[in-house]
Amino acid sequence: MLIGRPAGIRPSEITPETVFRQRRTLLRAAGLAGAATLLPRAATAADAIPARYRRLPGIRRDPSTTLGAPNTFAEVTGYNNFYEFGLDKTDPAENSGQFRPQPWRVAIDGEAGVTGSFDYADLLRPHPLEERIYRFRCVEAWSMVVPWVGFPLGALLKRFRPTSRAKYVAFETVYRPEEMPGQRSRTLDWPYVEGLTIAEAMHPLTLMTVGVYGVELPNQNGAPLRLIVPWKYGFKSIKSIVRISFTERQPPTTWSAAAPGEYGFYANVNPQVDHPRWSQATERRIGSAFFSPKQPTLPFNGYAAQVAALYRGLDLVRNF
Repeated sequence: MLIGRPAGIRPSEITPETVFRQRRTLLRAAGLAGAATLLPRAATAADAIPARYRRLPGIRRDPSTTLGAPNTFAEVTGYNNFYEFGLDKTDPAENSGQFRPQPWRVAIDGEAGVTGSFDYADLLRPHPLEERIYRFRCVEAWSMVVPWVGFPLGALLKRFRPTSRAKYVAFETVYRPEEMPGQRSRTLDWPYVEGLTIAEAMHPLTLMTVGVYGVELPNQNGAPLRLIVPWKYGFKSIKSIVRISFTERQPPTTWSAAAPGEYGFYANVNPQVDHPRWSQATERRIGSAFFSPKQPTLPFNGYAAQVAALYRGLDLVRNF
């Protein structure tokens, strides 16, 4: 996968080395709380979760939870990409206070038996045959381990009865330049759009995410609904979703349109394909010291056993 940039985005926004050189010093805290609680680690003075975030009920640990200790709440919520709020890594946390994630509706359209506009609460209301909606899962993303809370996207998509013509699923981010200052620039072609194959969207590792660390999603992390596709690069995990479309043809995606030679549709983590300016064979975890040793980047971000079969016969160098 070749990770590059269109005009107007500085290398510091996407270059891992610069991330670690320029990022703010963020506190590290202890690991997860005991497994018996099945909840995120206990808040400490060094890593307190602000009381303004609503706690989510019924969280269950997912069997695929990453074993590594997660990054702190401060790191997860204070240092990330969400260009709708600005290009700097700290801009989302600093500029998203005026964003209103409720009320919220999501449009469902395309090749499906059930379409229309649905309220957030209706989307989250479990079907009688489904398990409880929230699951606790740590996944690798942006060289972080993040305790996302969500449920399999496929469980939601099945409610809309996609037809045999639905080969892809397209997603669209909300467009509110009055609340999202980054959208007032032409850095990207807004609104942000992304897509998956129907098989990727239905895979149980693909999460419709509603929280992090056991609380509702903060604005800067994509409130109130975002994707997490843990075996792909972070830009595939679209935030603040307002439209889901079932399509027969591969949908356009924002970064592929901005730099088609560098950002592909699939965007699977592939350490064998280098960026023009750096190797992607190794990575350094956000929160670790810059001089600490890097670790090998794993194919499919460590989820090869679960997802490699989705791409059997597909050239993942050409189809990056």
